[in-house]
Amino acid sequence: MKIKKGWYALFTMPLMLIFIIVVVIPFVIGIGYSFVTWDGFAKHQADFVGFSNYTKVFRDERFLRAALRTTIYTLFSVLSVNVLGLIFSLIVTTALKVRNFARTMLFVPYLIGGLILGYIWKSVFSEYFLSIGWGNWLTNATRAMIAMVVVTTWQMAGYVMIVYITGIMAIPDDVLEAAKVDGAGYFQTLFKIKFPLLMPSFTICLFLTLSNCFKVYDVNVALTGTGPNYQSEMFSLNIYNEIFDLSNFGYGQAKAIIFFMIIAVITLIQVSITKKREVAM
Repeated sequence: MKIKKGWYALFTMPLMLIFIIVVVIPFVIGIGYSFVTWDGFAKHQADFVGFSNYTKVFRDERFLRAALRTTIYTLFSVLSVNVLGLIFSLIVTTALKVRNFARTMLFVPYLIGGLILGYIWKSVFSEYFLSIGWGNWLTNATRAMIAMVVVTTWQMAGYVMIVYITGIMAIPDDVLEAAKVDGAGYFQTLFKIKFPLLMPSFTICLFLTLSNCFKVYDVNVALTGTGPNYQSEMFSLNIYNEIFDLSNFGYGQAKAIIFFMIIAVITLIQVSITKKREVAM
């Protein structure tokens, strides 16, 4: 056992060191920067201001609007991604002859980078929609929001589909056969057996989609940018603009810390709720 533990430590130590250097140390340093005013260049000009950066955040109307906008976008995106991904998984786990091809084609959009996807769909929502008389969706706040939800759903539905497929295939055949023998129909089997046994998959997919949607950046930049009068600016883009466009490094870092805490609290609540509903197979 001691030898096995030694090999385990040998192989995990490099990963732990990389994680500490790349994630933990910059995060701790960032917390320190959030208590100063600094333009990000001359460190001797950084002035300690305590918690004033944090209190200022809650009076920042632009940031609060970005927070509300991101929350609305996340709610619709999480719902559409998981519903569509679940429907896809139910279809491709049937006796469909082209199910393997369908799985591949549905998963491919996830392999395309967010920036590339954003630029591809930008031409669709602006140039193509304008040519057929639907107008440029990206110049309207509501339609731009819908456009982002569509792109996110198109990208992530195939990914969560894979997670749901794994959960469906893990359901014991004898359980499904027993339900069939007892006269359970398709929807009874789906809602009374499959869905309860898929709760671990729901936990994973909701966690992934919640965290990714709240952190959306690349699609936001490529597809809509900040939009007219910052009407399409999301959480991450607001923080980026605060730090790199306005050179408010300390204030932007305070926003980032608050942003991290919001995501952490929401995802922890989600995981705790869905974990309690999981059913042992």
